[in-house]
Amino acid sequence: MLEPHLVPASLDRHHVVESHDEPISRVCFPGPGVISVVARTPSGTRLETGLIGPEGMTGVALLYGVDRTPHETFVQIPCRVLWLPASDLRQALIESQPLHRHLLRYAYAFSIQVAQTALCNGRFTIEQRLARWLLMSHDRVDREDIMLTHEFLSLMLGVRRAGVTTALRNLVTLGSIGIHRGTIVIRDRALLLVSAGETYGAPEASYAAVMGTTPPGLAA
Repeated sequence: MLEPHLVPASLDRHHVVESHDEPISRVCFPGPGVISVVARTPSGTRLETGLIGPEGMTGVALLYGVDRTPHETFVQIPCRVLWLPASDLRQALIESQPLHRHLLRYAYAFSIQVAQTALCNGRFTIEQRLARWLLMSHDRVDREDIMLTHEFLSLMLGVRRAGVTTALRNLVTLGSIGIHRGTIVIRDRALLLVSAGETYGAPEASYAAVMGTTPPGLAA
């Protein structure tokens, strides 16, 4: 039903997919890569609330009959996507209740991820949160190296750069990751899972239960 309306494209880092309080004109289904959903205050303070990769889609607000979002959505790790005009998605939802139910299940799974992020930000250490974030990114890319800067991680985790630097250094010492010229390399996922502890796993299990399939990369 959707395939005739899908348009392939390649999106670079920082490409804006959805803007704050502007009508959503199209949604995208990403390939391997990461798209970030970022909450913001009127004064411009920002914090990442969720990640989207091959397991999901942007434009979730449209599934509830809402045409915009207060958040910003942009590409964090470059990816290929399939664009779908919002008008075609709305028509497809009218014509197919099974499709609508399926996409709503994804929206529910995404809400669990967002809730877990709130829990982690309030109750867990920077190192645990960083380990979780790296695992989530690793789930969504098709490689072991992830191009990220300390400044960007600071924004995503809502902490000072010094805290990110210390947490990265600890993970390097443990042997779970390596760092080379702005690139983080996942060296031992099992060790990274130990560092993440209870921050990681519950949303991923919910996704598998709700969608009936394991998120891409989770079983790696």
